[in-house]
Amino acid sequence: MSAALPPASTAAGQARSQRAGWWPLVIIATAHLMAVVDTTVMFVALPSVQRSLHMSVASRQWVVTAYTLALAGLLLLGGRLADRLGARRTLLIGVIGFALASATGGAAVNGVMLIVARAVQGAFGAVLISSTKSLLVTVYTDDRERARVMGIFTATLTAGISLGLILGGVLTSELSWRWCLYINVALALVPVFGASRFLPSVAARPQVRIDLISAVLATAGMAALVYGLGDASTYGWGDARIVSSLAAAAVLLGGFVARQVGHPSRLLPLRIVTDRVRGWSMITLVVNGLSTFGMLLILTYQLQVVMHYSALRTGLALVPFAAAAGLGSALLAPRLMLRVPARWLITGSLVVEAAGLVPLIWLTTRSHYLPLIFLATLVEGLGTGVAGPATLNLALSRVLPADRGAAGAGTSAASQLGSSIGGALLNTVAASATAAYLAVHAAAGVTTATVHGYAVAMAWGAIITFAVAIPVAVFISARAGRSPATPGRLVSGSESKTSTP
Repeated sequence: MSAALPPASTAAGQARSQRAGWWPLVIIATAHLMAVVDTTVMFVALPSVQRSLHMSVASRQWVVTAYTLALAGLLLLGGRLADRLGARRTLLIGVIGFALASATGGAAVNGVMLIVARAVQGAFGAVLISSTKSLLVTVYTDDRERARVMGIFTATLTAGISLGLILGGVLTSELSWRWCLYINVALALVPVFGASRFLPSVAARPQVRIDLISAVLATAGMAALVYGLGDASTYGWGDARIVSSLAAAAVLLGGFVARQVGHPSRLLPLRIVTDRVRGWSMITLVVNGLSTFGMLLILTYQLQVVMHYSALRTGLALVPFAAAAGLGSALLAPRLMLRVPARWLITGSLVVEAAGLVPLIWLTTRSHYLPLIFLATLVEGLGTGVAGPATLNLALSRVLPADRGAAGAGTSAASQLGSSIGGALLNTVAASATAAYLAVHAAAGVTTATVHGYAVAMAWGAIITFAVAIPVAVFISARAGRSPATPGRLVSGSESKTSTP
């Protein structure tokens, strides 16, 4: 991630950066790492969770979705809270709340208790993520020092994706899925005991107003949307509960949009998303999250339930995806962004993502990891890795200085919303296709029908991803992402603010 930077640092700022050392980065990165790891740590634990808590096929995806949904819905509010209360204070609030929610989730006695705990985790995760961004730019004020810190910080977060997959596998195999959550209590000790000593006390700004109504509308609207998409597999698309949920989502999200028009304390100025280039960039971020998390959810069950991999082996099997994504974002994307117009780079990366899902259309009960699944994770990871930085750079180009914080939070929310929709929608597609297949081929068996559902879900994921690539190529202008004053110059760390996860 890169954060919004103030103008050129002063001599006093350079002195503060030199005195800061590495401990503030360790504390801030550890706090943020908790939130990043928890986006993936529960993937490989899902089959064990489902068996342990007797969860249904429809409800299992909420273990992941509840977290990403709360994170997406409250990121905008989290940024405003950090401004109002002071970033160090909200960091500690976020970390302590996250740890307590993790402990509660680890002790869950049923699926509802776990899902609620995961949602609370996401809420506090939104607060601590917003605080880490603010603290980094407060502590490291020298431009050169900050650039180095941001590079290390970004690498840490990218590594957190792989760490979550491996850690989830190790803890589930050797101890219990519950330790995937308990581990956060130990991680929280670093920022809890180190913040007061190594992080500056950021003054509160009580004049910053917080629009709680907008936050409620956004979060409730997203929840209603994801619930409708996720539970349609159980009740059917025509069921009154599903129709009502989707209608409520339209009303609530419409109310959120209406409230942002002219409201003095709006969370997301509409000019950020109504710009054609920026709007399609946000849509790309949603689809990027949809394809990635949909694939991880489906492959977790294919590997463990169908192919009988252990949780640890499943985590290791998904590492090529994370490694390819890291390679794409850290090495390929920066080079390609200097040479390839944003329109074609983003379009191409979406096509690569869709191509990564295509091999999974041929999943069967006899599928092997090599070459089918390995190739799919590798290609999908590369596409995702390149798409992320390129799209974020475009989404944050030419943003007004006053809108940089809101734009950064908006891009984070778009990514997390895509992850939530991907888990809910593709899980529903898989379950519906499984039921339809069994209705016609009852003798084929449940396992065969289930894998058929996985394949259909991956086909729809590929179709959606490729379908979005077409308008991106059409509606994003050829010169998008370039500064009018200095053509070809990318948005730098001093001009943009993005967040992970």
